[in-house]
Amino acid sequence: MANRIYTSVQEGIKEPEWIENAENFLQKAAKELGFDGEEVSVLFCNDEYIKELNREYRNIDAPTDVLSFESDEEYEDEEGQWKCVGDVAISLDTLPVNAEYFNEDKNSELKRLLVHGLLHLNGMDHGEEHIEKGKEPQSQMLILQEKILQKLEDEIIIK
Repeated sequence: MANRIYTSVQEGIKEPEWIENAENFLQKAAKELGFDGEEVSVLFCNDEYIKELNREYRNIDAPTDVLSFESDEEYEDEEGQWKCVGDVAISLDTLPVNAEYFNEDKNSELKRLLVHGLLHLNGMDHGEEHIEKGKEPQSQMLILQEKILQKLEDEIIIK
């Protein structure tokens, strides 16, 4: 069974021309993670909005690059049984900042954020560890993240 991937953009922000490419990438990444019959929504937003979410749900009064909100709701429709695994929010303001920090292009950084969000929805966590420039990841989640990104290396979201 396929997965349902929904992308949206915060009200007042222009929809990126690459949004459909992001949906296609998310389908492939979800398949790599073994998602089957699952529903994911991704919101692209600005720093101000993600800061609000971070403050409300994590008590951190600062913007961040990606947030994931797990869910386990299930429903059935004419196509079958579906599990809503949750929502991901990604800051379009932080995306180019991260890309510059990691000396990556925006395409590679966006793929990293999307896979990172999906891994959290898949119940994984990396504790206090974060990807750092020039440092190999140690946590199972971040190691898997890098493996998936290697498999999907040729995928292009932002041209």
